[in-house]
Amino acid sequence: MPDHPSLARYRGMRDFGRTPEPAGGSPWPDGSGPRFVVQRHRARRLHYDLRFEIGGVLVSWAVPKGPTLDPSARRNAVHVEDHPVEYLDFEGVIPAGQYGGGDVIVWDAGTWEPHGTDDPAAAVAAGELHAEVFGHKLRGRLVLVRRERADGGKEQWLLLHKRDEHAVEGWDPEEHPLSVLTGRTNEEVAADPDRLWRSDLPAAEASVALRPPPVAPVSEEELAALDALRAGGTWDVFGRRIRVRELDEVVVPGRSGGRPVTRRELVGYAARIAPTVLPYVRGRGVELHRPAGGADDRLVRQRRLPTRVPAWLQRADVPEASGGRTITALAADEPAALVWAAASGAVEWHMWTSTTDESDVPALAVVGLRPGPRSRWADLLAVARVYRSALDHLSVRAGVLVSGDGGVEIRVPVGRGTTFDQVRVWVEQLSRAVTGVVPDLVDPDGRDPRRARLDHAADAMGRTVVVPYSPRAAAGAPVALPIGWEELDNPSLRPGGVTIRTVHDRPADRGDPFLTLLAVEQALPHLD
Repeated sequence: MPDHPSLARYRGMRDFGRTPEPAGGSPWPDGSGPRFVVQRHRARRLHYDLRFEIGGVLVSWAVPKGPTLDPSARRNAVHVEDHPVEYLDFEGVIPAGQYGGGDVIVWDAGTWEPHGTDDPAAAVAAGELHAEVFGHKLRGRLVLVRRERADGGKEQWLLLHKRDEHAVEGWDPEEHPLSVLTGRTNEEVAADPDRLWRSDLPAAEASVALRPPPVAPVSEEELAALDALRAGGTWDVFGRRIRVRELDEVVVPGRSGGRPVTRRELVGYAARIAPTVLPYVRGRGVELHRPAGGADDRLVRQRRLPTRVPAWLQRADVPEASGGRTITALAADEPAALVWAAASGAVEWHMWTSTTDESDVPALAVVGLRPGPRSRWADLLAVARVYRSALDHLSVRAGVLVSGDGGVEIRVPVGRGTTFDQVRVWVEQLSRAVTGVVPDLVDPDGRDPRRARLDHAADAMGRTVVVPYSPRAAAGAPVALPIGWEELDNPSLRPGGVTIRTVHDRPADRGDPFLTLLAVEQALPHLD
């Protein structure tokens, strides 16, 4: 079905090749009466979007101070483009740098009836709409009156609430900040969004879930069964039977004065964190790093999956780093696979930067910031903040990760059509620009021990990067931790401050800042 004709203005204000928003589509079916929604929207400025379902679209006004029940208040309302009805229950994020970029909550929702007219579209065209609203927060009659006709710009309207039985003097929308859908604030949605707009899909499918189907967490009974095993045995977890051995063997040394990490603890951590990690490794090959001998020994990279492994483990054909050949690696497409990896002695998990179905196409551009022998952690964070500013200026979405081995990584999702060579050149150009801003803090050649160095090794076919939340083999078993960009400003941030013993509740409490990147496909902008 063709788009509604009144959505032409909406579509024209958005670059649907880049902005993950719907481009309009068929109206929702009738049956429950016209609906309205108010979305609290933090874009360049905080405002409220008041939308009425009229004639198959959402006729919309932006209200900077928000609608109110206060009959004495007069609110400015800007008549903006009609929106497709698929916006009605959208709550999530729109990418920064795009039209409307920011976070959105459904602040209020309900049904409405036009008052004094049977043709609300004509009433809007004539410049005055009376609407009886039946929402969770807003009740009673709202009146919208046009003050200025548009002359190349947007129409300015006046919004007020009639002095009726639902009116409340002094009622302030900012004192009622929660979503009526989820009970969350804008800040909570921004930190851990559930949905993202996708413009390359039909409007009915454009609100894309950022979370994969939930994986049931490991049960307390399963964890108790692991603890009950002595030196080893068979552990039933996630519906699989896994052979575990030497459970009390030390696999990672402890920090000064602290107890070491045993294989039992590593396996238990893998079971707890697997549902969080699964979205990142699903559809990719996983490389395992294990100590060559004891816990203090060097790590050996195991790219090929051994021949004698459980039959239920899935395999992935992935490219080698050189030679143009493929190898068969572990495909961790279910949580039990990560538990098996830990049980087999793999302390670290790394993943290919391309997916198994498109192994010659990069899915990530990676900037590695590594400490020099005598460089300071504070300087490394300062360099990362310059990258943050550069990416924000370019309107490029990216995530930052404290790698757990003393460094920081910046990961940029890359859309289809970009080659590994293009990624490498782009990252090098970006890094030259950043280095020019802080030449005293970073040495691209890695020769000055007092300065941080850059690592671009991951920007090539067949290369791997550490999996988010993977343990690291450093003392105390720190984890490769995705963080919010704002955490770079936190003076308490440390290179190995979060370990397998302290990370468990973090994704639930603070959100997982990398989840939103999984649905992003973006072209890398040209750099002069």
